[in-house]
Amino acid sequence: MKPNPFAKGFKARPDTTSSEKRTALDRINAIDDIVNQEVGNDKQVTGRSSAQSDDEVVDDIESSESDEFKSWRRKNRYVNGQVIDLPLKAIKPSPFNPRHFYLKASIAELAVNLAKQGQQQAIHVIPDHENPGTFFVSDGGRRVRALKEANKETVKAIVIDLPIGIESYKLGYDLNVQRDSQTVFDNAIVWKRFLEENHFQSQRELADHLGLDESTIAVALAISKLPENVMHEMVARPDRFGSNMAYQVSRFHSARGADATLRLINKIASDDLSTRQVADIVKGRASVQETPKPAGRQRYAQRLEIKLEGIAVGDLKTYGDDRLELRLRGLSKEKRDALHLQIEKMLKTEPDEK
Repeated sequence: MKPNPFAKGFKARPDTTSSEKRTALDRINAIDDIVNQEVGNDKQVTGRSSAQSDDEVVDDIESSESDEFKSWRRKNRYVNGQVIDLPLKAIKPSPFNPRHFYLKASIAELAVNLAKQGQQQAIHVIPDHENPGTFFVSDGGRRVRALKEANKETVKAIVIDLPIGIESYKLGYDLNVQRDSQTVFDNAIVWKRFLEENHFQSQRELADHLGLDESTIAVALAISKLPENVMHEMVARPDRFGSNMAYQVSRFHSARGADATLRLINKIASDDLSTRQVADIVKGRASVQETPKPAGRQRYAQRLEIKLEGIAVGDLKTYGDDRLELRLRGLSKEKRDALHLQIEKMLKTEPDEK
């Protein structure tokens, strides 16, 4: 059985969990236990860790390693789960990375955070056995980009044993779905390339492998026909441009071209058009100029642009006497969740509290 270790935090879906996945999950959980026991230790690739889990756990992890990884690990005296410092120049993206688009604002914000606080969470990398001394990113591509932008020279990493290919793609895809960071635009670019490079012989085979309906694949492939600069205009607004809206935009692009499509995208964002309204435009029932605004839409009374570390991430608008609208994008998951919690606490405050 080929090794298939899962990145930290992975939980296989009940309907797709196989015995191979359960075995791999047990292995990565054991590695995580080792990492947790060794938090705070500065370790290098040439020095073995003094704090390990019991020999039986270590033996179980090592028994399922590929021959290539086992040879690399012994040569470099690497302990499974060990956090090491690697040169950033030795890290490269995997050709099977499920992510294609990275928001510049999000990377810039993370770079500022890393410059101030340092890297708190190690990335996962896979040795490139054909080019010794280099590694593919398995989990942590955003952190690698942010570290480079922050002018760092090294990255904290855990080295894992995983073949570079469809197995590593599926792992990353499942992780991103759980984190709600996988977009239809990433899927469009990557799935189109998979079919063009014959990793899968048909849409059906790809759908079966990912556990999706074939219609989901077909929609993504239709979206893949959009130029990347057009996709970029939608990537930053996942709240407005889901798969259905992006599909309608792709249909409009086929008939009208890139310039008209960019104007439509701006119209969708500024006038908050619905998918049905855009579908009417595509079918010729309405024009971009004639499309009515949603009923009851008001012009905001005040607008405050919100910036983080000098980068615009959204705005706060007030309408009339009783309406407030906050829209933010490009936030880290941690910052988004913290902000959500603070707003929730404010709204739960009793009326008589000051």
